[in-house]
Amino acid sequence: MATRTRRSQRRTEALSRERIVEAAVELLDAAGEGGLTFRALTERLATGPGAIYWHVANKSELLDAATDAVVAAALAIEPAESPDSPRGKIRAVALGLFDAIDEHPWLATQLATQLSRSPWGSVTPRIFESIGRQVGAVGVPEGSQFTATSALVHYILGAAGQNAANGRVLGPDVDRGEFLDAVSKAWEELDPDDYPFTRSVADQMREHDDREQFLAGIDLVLAGITALHLPNGQASAPPAT
Repeated sequence: MATRTRRSQRRTEALSRERIVEAAVELLDAAGEGGLTFRALTERLATGPGAIYWHVANKSELLDAATDAVVAAALAIEPAESPDSPRGKIRAVALGLFDAIDEHPWLATQLATQLSRSPWGSVTPRIFESIGRQVGAVGVPEGSQFTATSALVHYILGAAGQNAANGRVLGPDVDRGEFLDAVSKAWEELDPDDYPFTRSVADQMREHDDREQFLAGIDLVLAGITALHLPNGQASAPPAT
């Protein structure tokens, strides 16, 4: 009996919660939420379901843990530019989440679910803290920090989620340059009376870079925040893209 107990303890120690979450992320990346089953997880980890249930109670908890792990890693990325600047830190957080959502196709849906259904969980406070702390450091008054932070969070998750969705629709076999060229040509052929603006930016559609455009949007939001809440719109200039 003592030998069996020691073996069970060794198995539990070897199969950590971190390893289970890591395997869950791998399954989610490969096959989406539908591919994350405890049967698939036990096969990947070469263990029994009982060992997994020792660490996570159900699939919902596993999805939450996988989302939290990916988000935590994204938010831990240090700014490449202006590391001591609140603006630089906000841009680093934004770009970390943008890249994570692009890399993990399932993440955008899980983030939307977390923010709407369980904002008291670990993910929403983690994201709000990373942005909100820097919003305060920029100089936004306390009474306006929630609104300013919410605007940034919703822009980041919305724009990043839309970008990732576009990539999934196109698929790996579609050349992005050819796709944008086709869209630009279609815009150029629109009726000039009904779509003067869309025709005028057709070339910009063809030539734009998703990440640069995303960061430009962050700068626009920050410019609006500082213009509204700081004396004379005072704030350091955004780092060059």
